[in-house]
Amino acid sequence: MASGTQRNADDEAGHEVDGPLTDGSTDAVAVAKAAAPSNGETVRVDSWIWSVRLVKTRSMGATACRGGHVRVNGERVKPAYAVRVGDEVRLRHADRERVVIVKRVIRKRVGAPVAAECYVDNSPPPPPREAVAPAGIRDRGAGRPTKRDRRELERLRGLGSPDGGPKAP
Repeated sequence: MASGTQRNADDEAGHEVDGPLTDGSTDAVAVAKAAAPSNGETVRVDSWIWSVRLVKTRSMGATACRGGHVRVNGERVKPAYAVRVGDEVRLRHADRERVVIVKRVIRKRVGAPVAAECYVDNSPPPPPREAVAPAGIRDRGAGRPTKRDRRELERLRGLGSPDGGPKAP
C-alpha cells in the first residue's frame, strides 16, 4: 500500500470498484477469448460446431461430418477439418439446415449467449408448427379402439388406401 489508499474486500477479491459498469457483451467477448485456441492452433469443425452449441455432443458433430451433413464453403468435410474465421458452415441437423458464418474460433464449449456471438446465423427460418391439434389422439382410459375407430384414425393420419378399402400388402 505505497500510495496510502485503503483497500476493501472487493479490491482483494479482484473486483473492479471504481471502473465503468460492464455490459454483457464485453463479458461474453472475454469468455470467448478465453475459450479461443492458443496462437497458431486450429480448431476442428466437429469441435467448433459443438462449442457453439449447434449440436449437443462432439460425437454427434463428428457423426454429422462423416455422414456428409456438414459443409464448409460448399464442400463436404471430415471431422478434423480446420475451421477459420469467415468460413460458411452448413449443418443439416434435426430436419433443419443451419447456415452460419464463423466470426470467432473457439475450442471450449461456452454458454449460449457467448456462443451466439461466435457466428452469424444466416439460416432460413424454421418451418411453422401446425396450429391444429394432432390427429388421432385418444382420451386416456377410452380403451382399445374399435375397428371403425381404427379406420377413422388411419384415414386422418393419411394411412391406408385412397379408396377406403383394405390395404394391399
